[in-house]
Amino acid sequence: MVRHLPLAPLAPAAPLRRGDVPEAQWNDWRWQLGHMLTKVDELARVVDLSAAEREGLAASAALFRVGLTPYYASLMDPDHASCPIRLQAIPRALEADIRDEELRDPLGEDSHMPAPSIVHKYPDRVLFLVVDRCGIYCRHCNRRRLVGGDEPPTTADLDAGLAYIARTPRIRDVLLSGGDPLLLSTRRLDHLLGRLRAIPHVETIRIGTRLPVVCPMRIDDELVAALRKHHPLFINTHFNHIKELTPEARAGCERLVDAGIPVGNQTVLLRGINSSVRSLRALMRGLLRSRVRPYYLFQGDTVIGTDHLRTPVEAAMELYRGLRGWMNSMAVPMLVLDAPGGHGKVPLIPSYIESLDDERVIVRTYRGTRVEYPQPRDRDCTVPYDEIQFAGTPPDDDREGSAEAAGSS
Repeated sequence: MVRHLPLAPLAPAAPLRRGDVPEAQWNDWRWQLGHMLTKVDELARVVDLSAAEREGLAASAALFRVGLTPYYASLMDPDHASCPIRLQAIPRALEADIRDEELRDPLGEDSHMPAPSIVHKYPDRVLFLVVDRCGIYCRHCNRRRLVGGDEPPTTADLDAGLAYIARTPRIRDVLLSGGDPLLLSTRRLDHLLGRLRAIPHVETIRIGTRLPVVCPMRIDDELVAALRKHHPLFINTHFNHIKELTPEARAGCERLVDAGIPVGNQTVLLRGINSSVRSLRALMRGLLRSRVRPYYLFQGDTVIGTDHLRTPVEAAMELYRGLRGWMNSMAVPMLVLDAPGGHGKVPLIPSYIESLDDERVIVRTYRGTRVEYPQPRDRDCTVPYDEIQFAGTPPDDDREGSAEAAGSS
């Protein structure tokens, strides 16, 4: 006779909704990141999943991983699948519809890596990929080939990256990214920033992060105290919709600004999510009220599986016309397209110049009014004092970023 052991009772599902979690836990960034929603049943406890969302989640294992903090999930409209938070976080089966022109590495980063974790496309600055995890796996992610926690940069990789920066004197600016650098422990991040700050030719350090959006409780006093030691240091974050600009998110951004850390924002233009003048105006005004400077408005990158999220370029330029002139210019970001293949950012600024010659320029104002501007008679724009001001200063080294990799240092 076979004796069967009694089945252990199923463990109760972990609470994920705000009202079911003690405030002390909910406001603990470690708890948030340790309880990311990654499965259908977890998301179904937060929102009423649509058929398209369930289909996308079923296919996601072969597409790109799913993950978001309980905090960010709490911002979802539980009843409407068109919610901009849901569209950014929950996959659709359309991600499997990969077009021929879509690229695994749309920005050509892998071909500009002269050292581990270093992307050097522009002469005077580098991208330093210090971690491969995120607080959300955005459906428009242009680095989905790298992020997800499968192959994190090793200590040896980071040391090699720091060594490359130290031996390349034309590098004046370092942008920490990944993944999300604020997922590093405060102690480790402080150590890394200290090593960068010790390199004499590194003038500015930037951190690209989405945690102020998806996990604002990470911006705590301990982190801010560590960051403020490494000035001049700048934060660029990633708000895409006014729904994300909650009191908690605003408080996190303002805590950084109060510590003397300028905060900029990079928005991605996403079709059906923020692709309206009304949506963009609300976001940019809200950012400025929060003392966050709108920096870039990106045309969507040609990353695999994102064609359904990209906006036509002519539509993007028309949307931009609805910002420029109609709002405080400090609230207007620069509309750019990051040219596929690693060719850099190209401004997509609508032309307001109707005609131009040596005598006059005819412009159209933001309201469409035709205005004449007289050209100056003198054309020489030489600055005579440059010879004095910059005497003995060598010209900028403007070689391609990864020139050292080809042995041309």
